[in-house]
Amino acid sequence: MNAMGVRWTSEQVLALAPDDASRRAGSRLGTAGPWSGRGSGDGAVWGLCKGSGRVPYRTVVDTTGPAYLCECPSRKLPCKHALGLLLLHASDGSEAGGTDAPDWAGRWLAARRAPGGGADRQAGGGGAGPADPEAARRRAERRAARITSGAEELEQRLADLLRGGLAAAEQRGYGLWEETAARMVDAQAPGLAGRVRELGAIPGSGPGWPVRLLEECALTHLLGRAWLSADRLPGPLATTVRTRVGLTAPVDGAPVRDHWLVLAQYDAADARLTTRRIWLYGAGSGRTALLLSFGAAGRAPRLALPVGAVLDGELTPHAGAGQLRAEPGEEFAPVEVPAVPPPGGPVGAALDSYGRALREDPWLDSWPVTLSGVVPARAGYGWQLADADGREALPLTASAQSRPGLWRLVALSGGAPVTVFGECGHRGFTPLAAWSPETQGETVPLI
Repeated sequence: MNAMGVRWTSEQVLALAPDDASRRAGSRLGTAGPWSGRGSGDGAVWGLCKGSGRVPYRTVVDTTGPAYLCECPSRKLPCKHALGLLLLHASDGSEAGGTDAPDWAGRWLAARRAPGGGADRQAGGGGAGPADPEAARRRAERRAARITSGAEELEQRLADLLRGGLAAAEQRGYGLWEETAARMVDAQAPGLAGRVRELGAIPGSGPGWPVRLLEECALTHLLGRAWLSADRLPGPLATTVRTRVGLTAPVDGAPVRDHWLVLAQYDAADARLTTRRIWLYGAGSGRTALLLSFGAAGRAPRLALPVGAVLDGELTPHAGAGQLRAEPGEEFAPVEVPAVPPPGGPVGAALDSYGRALREDPWLDSWPVTLSGVVPARAGYGWQLADADGREALPLTASAQSRPGLWRLVALSGGAPVTVFGECGHRGFTPLAAWSPETQGETVPLI
C-alpha cells in the first residue's frame, strides 16, 4: 500500500516491467516462498529475496516515485525482484510485517526523500558551482553555427539526390546515407541525423518506395530551411524547429497540478538509446501529456508508471508547438479515485485534431487522440477502427496489427463500440489503451 493508502493491482505492477522477460521472471517471484523479512509502510515495500547465492538480495520499492533499490546485479529497472515483491504485495490482502522499515531500507528512503536527494543524488549532481551564463551563451552560439553548417550541407546533398534521380538512391546503398548522418552528428544536429538514417531505410523497402522517399526528403528539406530561417519564424514554431534538429526545448510552461491517469507506457530502442514514452491524461485540466525517459543501449529507462493508475502530481510542460511533452515534479502519489478515460469523439474529429497539430508541427509522426464509439473491424487491407454508424474508419498501422494487443482489443469489443486511446499518424492509428462501456474505470493496455 502506498502513501495515499492505495494498493496497486497486479496488472499495474506488470505494466512497470521493462520487457517481457522481466515480466515473466517477476511473476515467478510473486509468491511468498523466496521472500523473508517483508514489510510495508509509509509508501514503501521491502523484503529479502533468496537468490542463487548464500546472502539474500535486499529489495525496497518507494511507491511514491516509484523508485527501486535492489542488491542484485541486474541493470534493469525495475528488476525481477522488485517486480516480484510488488506482485506479492498486490496479492496480499493484509499488511505484511510491521510498519517500521529496517535500517538498510530506511536509510535509502530517507536519503531519497530528503530535499535534493532523489534524482539529483542519483545523477551524481552536487558539488558543481553555478553555471557561467556567458560561457553557456558562447557554447550555444558555437553549436548553432555547426548546426547551420550541417543544415547547409544536407540541403546540398538533397539537391544532388534529386538532380541525379531517386532511382539512383537504391543503387548507392545505405553507406552514403550513413556517411551523411555521421556528418550531421558531427554538426551536433542529432535530429537531422535521425531523419537522414530514416531516409536511408526507404530505398528498396517495398512497392512505392520512391514516393515515400520523395515525401520524406521534402520534410527533411523543410526542416533544414526552417532552421536556416528560424529567426523569422513565430516563437513557438521556432522552438519546435530547434527541438526537431536536436536541441533541448526549455521547460518553461506553468506547472499543472492534477489527477493524472496513466494511459500507456512503451519503449522504443535503437543501437544507441532506449526511449520510454508515457502518456498521461489530467482529469481536471483535460490535458494530455507525454513523459519521456531515456536509457543507454541495453539499459531500461528509470521512469516507470503503472498503466491505469491515477496519480496526484505536478507536470511542467516544455516550450514549443503543441506543448505535449512535460517534466514530472518531485513525487507522483497514487490516489483512490475513478479512472475516467479521456473524452473521445468520432474518427472525423480525431483526423481534424491531427490536422491542426500538423499545422503547428509539420514533422509530427503522430498525435494522441481518443476515439469513442468505435468498433474494430476487418477490411480488405487489414484491421481498422470504424465509427459505430459506419460513416468513417481509421486503418491500424502495420505494427499495431502484428501485436497481441489487437486481439485484446477485439475481445474487449466483442463487436460492440468501445473507447480507444492511441496515436494517429500518416501511417494509420496505433491503439494503446481501451475501455469498454461496462468497465469504464478499467484501463486495458494494448501495448
